[in-house]
Amino acid sequence: MRKIAAQYIFPVDSEPVKNGYVVIDDDGTVMETGVLESESASTEFYNGILIPGMVNTHCHIELSHLKGCFRQASGMAGFIKQINELRLNCDEKSRKTAIEENMKLLYMQGVSAMADISNCDESFEIKSGSPIYTRTFLEVFGTEDKDVEEIIRNVKSLNEKAENFGIDAAPTPHACYTSSKRLIATVSELGLESGFLSYHSEESDEEMDMIRYGTGALSEDYRSRKLSTPEVYGKNPLVYYIDALKERTGTPVEGNILLVHNTFTDSDSIEYAKKHLKSPFWALCPRSNIFINRALPPVNLMMAHGLKLTIGTDSLSSNTSLDMISEMYTIQKYFTTVPLEEIIKWSTLNGAEFLKKDEIAGSLTPGKKPGLVLVENIDWKNMRLTEKSRSVRLV
Repeated sequence: MRKIAAQYIFPVDSEPVKNGYVVIDDDGTVMETGVLESESASTEFYNGILIPGMVNTHCHIELSHLKGCFRQASGMAGFIKQINELRLNCDEKSRKTAIEENMKLLYMQGVSAMADISNCDESFEIKSGSPIYTRTFLEVFGTEDKDVEEIIRNVKSLNEKAENFGIDAAPTPHACYTSSKRLIATVSELGLESGFLSYHSEESDEEMDMIRYGTGALSEDYRSRKLSTPEVYGKNPLVYYIDALKERTGTPVEGNILLVHNTFTDSDSIEYAKKHLKSPFWALCPRSNIFINRALPPVNLMMAHGLKLTIGTDSLSSNTSLDMISEMYTIQKYFTTVPLEEIIKWSTLNGAEFLKKDEIAGSLTPGKKPGLVLVENIDWKNMRLTEKSRSVRLV
C-alpha cells in the first residue's frame, strides 16, 4: 500500500484538493483520498498535481513509424496524398517496433485506456500485451458502391483476428469523404452491434466544401483520380453522416458515437447531432488540427452547447508526439478561459465514459483502478499547464 501526496490532487469526480493525498492498494485500487495533515516517513510527496490515468480517445498507433515524415499545413488533400505515398515507407518489423515503443511511452506518460484506429492487424499482438486497455476501431474506406461487399468481408476477417488476440474491436467508417453513403450506412450498422463507433467528423474546410457544394481541393483530387465523390448535399458533413445512419437505424441512433476532430463544426451540426444521436462524444485533437489545417475546433462553442468532450492525440503522421499533456496545454493556450480542472476531466473521466470503463477508470474514486499520474511544472499562480509540463506514471 502506498500513500502518495502532492501540492494538489484532482480526483475529477470531486473538487481539487490542496495538499492532497491518495492511498493506493498493492493491486492499484484507490483506497481513499484526503487532505494531508502531516507527512510521515511512508508518505511519498511529489512536486506537482496528481490525476487519474488518462484516456486517449483518438490514436492511430499503427502509424507510429511515420513520425517526422510528413510536411505540415498540407490541407486534407495534401495529407491524404502523403498517406498514400508514405504509408509503407519501411518494413513490417520496423513498423511494429515503432508501435511497441510508442505503446510503452504512452503507458509511462500515464495513458491507461485508449480508443485506437486500425486499418490492419500489425498492432494487435502489441496491444493485447499492453497494460493499456484499448478498444480498436477497424476503419474502412471505399468511395465505390461496387466494392462494399468485399470491404465488409475484409473487415469482418480483420475483426476475427482482433478477437483472437482478445482485443475489443468493431468496424467503423473513416469519414464521409472517403466512403460511399452505402458503405457508411452498412459498416456503421455493423459497428453499432458493439455499441461503439468512431468517426472523423468535419475535420477540414475541404471536407465541408465537398459535401455542401461539391467543390474544393478534395473534390478536385478525387476527380483527378477518377474516384466517385459524395452527392452534393447542401448541408454540413455531420448532417450527411447522421442521415445515412438514420436510414438504417432510425432515430435517435443508439450507442456511444465518438465524433473526432470537429475542427469546422458549427451550431447547426451540433444541434443535429444532439437531436439524433443518443450518446455522442466529441474528441478534440488540437495539435493534429494545427499540423494539417492550421485550425482549431470551436471549443468555446462546444462547451456552450454542453457537449461531452474528450481528448486524443491522433497519429505520428499528423503530430509530433502522442503526448496527452501537450494536447491539454494546447487547449489551455488557445482557449484561455477553460479551467484546468475541466480539461483534466475531458482527458480522463469523459474518455472512460465513452469507452464504458468509468466503473474502473477516469477518476480517483475509492474502489477504482485508474492508475495515478504526476503532472509536473505547473503555473501555480494561475493553476495552468506550461510548455514544460510533463506527465509520468506513478501507479
